[in-house]
Amino acid sequence: MSHAPLSADVVVVGGTGDLAMRKLLPALLQRDHAGQLAEDTRIVAVSRAGLDHDGYRDKVSAELRTIAGDRSDDPHAVDHRFLRRLHHVALDVSDPQDWSDLVALIGPPDHRIRVLYLACAPRLFGPVSAGARHNGLVDERSRVVLEKPLGHDLASAQQINDEVGAVFTEDQIFRIDHYLGKETVQNLLVLRFANSLFEPLWNATGIDHVQISVAESVGAGSRADYYDGSGALRDMVQNHLLQLLCLVAMESPARLDRDAVRDEKLKVLRALAPLTGEDVHRYTVRGQYGPGLVDGTAVPGYRAELDQAGAEASGPSGTETFVALRAEVQNWRWAGVPFYLRTGKRMDRRASEIMVQFRPVPHPVFPQLDGATAPPNRLVLRLQPDEGVRLHLAAKHPGPGGIRLHPAALDLSFAATFNQRLPDAYERLLMDVLRGNPTLFMRRDEIEAAWTWIEPILDAWRGSPRGPRPYPAGTSGPVAATALIERDGRTWHGDEDD
Repeated sequence: MSHAPLSADVVVVGGTGDLAMRKLLPALLQRDHAGQLAEDTRIVAVSRAGLDHDGYRDKVSAELRTIAGDRSDDPHAVDHRFLRRLHHVALDVSDPQDWSDLVALIGPPDHRIRVLYLACAPRLFGPVSAGARHNGLVDERSRVVLEKPLGHDLASAQQINDEVGAVFTEDQIFRIDHYLGKETVQNLLVLRFANSLFEPLWNATGIDHVQISVAESVGAGSRADYYDGSGALRDMVQNHLLQLLCLVAMESPARLDRDAVRDEKLKVLRALAPLTGEDVHRYTVRGQYGPGLVDGTAVPGYRAELDQAGAEASGPSGTETFVALRAEVQNWRWAGVPFYLRTGKRMDRRASEIMVQFRPVPHPVFPQLDGATAPPNRLVLRLQPDEGVRLHLAAKHPGPGGIRLHPAALDLSFAATFNQRLPDAYERLLMDVLRGNPTLFMRRDEIEAAWTWIEPILDAWRGSPRGPRPYPAGTSGPVAATALIERDGRTWHGDEDD
């Protein structure tokens, strides 16, 4: 389905920051390559940097050639076309009286869609929204995009929602989670709701358990100071992992529209069994990486990185860089099926995946020579590094001498199958913002339901004398995380030979 090029003013607050340079501008460049931005579309960066328009264009040009690369037959012409769209305004966004240069550049509302992308600290979301209204930059065609983290607990998330909601209507607010823009995540919906093969098995009768893992081999590094105020539970579980859990567990929406999908996700969040008191200590594990080896290279531990970042601390940091937990969705479809979530930094590999393990066959007809039966079927959806889907099956090993079972896999790599470049998640999501389609964005009630479930875990950890369990960098996390799943007679996918 083709779309007409879109006329817009995209105002990026924090336009010289890491997110803008690494993700937003490369994504907009690619959509410009694809002809999806109208000739009069402008991208306006707002920051405190003392740059004029040409200085900003020079900075972006150098960054794009490093990060995005040249992907056209005539990259200089393409770059010039894109760079002409770029403008920079230096201002203090927290002061509504300091917006005159931005107002003069953008002018009064016209035919263009106006997007305010807040790639800045969450504490500025409310003041920036109020400043935009004070200076006449908000009308019915305006949209605002909020980056995570949306608060650090339920109360702060509600405050941000109240402040932004006082300026923009709910259908103008786009709370972005880039995981929802990944090809594999959207293919999960297609796999479930466009194929009759899986739906009869997609319940407690057919599925033994589900694992959702996001493993990073990198550490906190230069972000250690920021990260220390967040931690893995807030940074990854409250948003990314819970959103993936919702897409796995949700009921089929009546239609694929802006609210039907989000209604079903909200039902999952509200059906999560609360983790409080002793349940937190039994069903959650938090860890913090120490020094170790990653890809054969010695790396420092988290606390050393925190010192290198110049963070001020009164003692050793208790921030978790790893979380594993066991969750349950209390409804008819999923009664008794555990969902294991795991995420961490400085682990032994970089991989994000959803693994659905089906129940074993009720009676083994083909025993192996050693008496073991074939392993249960597994469906693995890879979000990174190679997006795709793999279905693990049992097959007959070729040759005479009886039937010998052998694990085999049906493997779908999106890049290899469709033989084309896969758009980055931000490309898809930015176009959805411009088109006014919030289906893949989080609604206010989703955010607050997720915080309601997460907050008792944070409270229990805060009141516990035990801090995060140490694990060496370059490993799969604390030993306690292995014990968490092995108590149930299961094993983390990826920690065993596939």
